[in-house]
Amino acid sequence: MEEFLREYLTILRFEKNLSDNTINSYQNDIHKFLTFCMDNNITDLHEVTADHLSKYFELQRKEGKDSATSARYMSSIKGFFEYLLDNNYVEVNPTEKLSSVKKSRKLPPVLSVQEIEMILNSPNTNDLIGLRDKAILELFYSSGLRVSELINLKISDLFFNDEVIRVFGKGSKERVVPIGSSAIKWVSEYLIKVRPSFEKKNKSQNYVFLNKRGSKLSRMWIWKIVEKYSKEAGIEKEIHPHTFRHSFATHLLEGGADLRAVQEMLGHADISTTQIYTHINRDYIKQVHKDHHPRG
Repeated sequence: MEEFLREYLTILRFEKNLSDNTINSYQNDIHKFLTFCMDNNITDLHEVTADHLSKYFELQRKEGKDSATSARYMSSIKGFFEYLLDNNYVEVNPTEKLSSVKKSRKLPPVLSVQEIEMILNSPNTNDLIGLRDKAILELFYSSGLRVSELINLKISDLFFNDEVIRVFGKGSKERVVPIGSSAIKWVSEYLIKVRPSFEKKNKSQNYVFLNKRGSKLSRMWIWKIVEKYSKEAGIEKEIHPHTFRHSFATHLLEGGADLRAVQEMLGHADISTTQIYTHINRDYIKQVHKDHHPRG
């Protein structure tokens, strides 16, 4: 069986031109299955059945392997058996009757309202950069924008009298997103006190948020801003810009917002994408019950 594996890996390396890391993953995944076969007295790959494979994946689940890992194992083993069948090393591909492992959607990290407040209060608003960063973080949390939407926001997209902003999301789809009074206050202050100092006639192109050189901010710069103030706030969770978007959606649902309304604000084409936040909301509700019910 090991000879077949070596032959298969050679084909992957020289004919498929896969990277060493990918080939090592295939090798490790398939080798684990072959070890399982030997432990179960299977000495010939002809003997492997769909029941053996089901038993193998059940064992993986009991060992705590997540669905993403199991899906990768299955993909590796399927590819191996397809190769064996194509080369007449086996007469039947037992993986054909096996249903795919569905990858569970990982719940995104979410900050509590208190943690958000700590981050929002971290920038030094007496400093030009600090005031700009404060405005960015306030708008981020108030609107749930994607990073790309935030950095491409233009002054002509701000409708503060109506308490909304216009956003061009994925596929240039336009939507209108409400923003709160705190975000309006800080973005307005930034526009008056900071942006004119940063603006450069040929560079700024009406973008709302600029760096010192007058250009719009990069995605990486937003990552750095979020990381900087999260650390200053003493938050130990792994936080990235999308965490603000996740927190925005979760806090709305915790407050009783309608799922369709949150879908519209986030710019999700499919409500199933938004529904992941209902799982977070359910966890929150269970925790509230545990913390406050007398027999929790």
